[in-house]
Amino acid sequence: MTSLAPRTTTLLAAVAVLGAAGLLLAGCSTGADAPGPNGSGPTATAGTLDAGFWDASRPPAPESTVSPSPGSWNGVHPPAGYRVVLLSAGAVDADGDGETAASTPTQALIGAVDAWADTEDVTVTRVHPRGNETVLDAVGTAVGKHPDLVISVGNDMVDPIAAMSPSALHQQFLVLGAEIAEPTSNVTAADWTGAGYRGEGLGAASHHDPASFTEERAGRALRAGVAAVLHGYNGTVVWVA
Repeated sequence: MTSLAPRTTTLLAAVAVLGAAGLLLAGCSTGADAPGPNGSGPTATAGTLDAGFWDASRPPAPESTVSPSPGSWNGVHPPAGYRVVLLSAGAVDADGDGETAASTPTQALIGAVDAWADTEDVTVTRVHPRGNETVLDAVGTAVGKHPDLVISVGNDMVDPIAAMSPSALHQQFLVLGAEIAEPTSNVTAADWTGAGYRGEGLGAASHHDPASFTEERAGRALRAGVAAVLHGYNGTVVWVA
């Protein structure tokens, strides 16, 4: 996956300010109004977290990292009618024929989301920058669709999510296979050893391994991350072994 060019990084800062007012008008989340453990409204869930997910008497603080026991999220499923926007960027021209496709790690992430959605009967709408659109335009489009959750895949979406999410606190985001350096309470990350890109010039973690991006591993991280969001434990990094 490619990193953002300097011109794009500068654009992030400028457009984030200009887009703040528009995102604030994007509408309210479909989640409940009652505050959750990290200050956000929990969404109705089907099923419960096992005790090994984390200590319910000591919920994780915002921006903390939790390492749930394997499978402790298996009992949690999205409620009926759950709607997701799958947000991606970072196309590459692999064979020089002028046609682009998502990088191999991003393809694995997209495959994991598609498989999960099929199993859980979740409605997924894909948003990807096209033509003259920027990655920031794509984030604005995703938020404007008022989904229950925006799932971001691909390193090129990390900085745009970091720039725009503080202006759309009503919208829940899940960053899959990467994380935000300083997330607001509406941004949760699902990560593992081999992933860990953080953006903001920090680049990939020393343990970064593209080969770790398999649909199976991404699928586990996705389910764990969604379980955290559905139970209102937002703004955390869910680290899956």
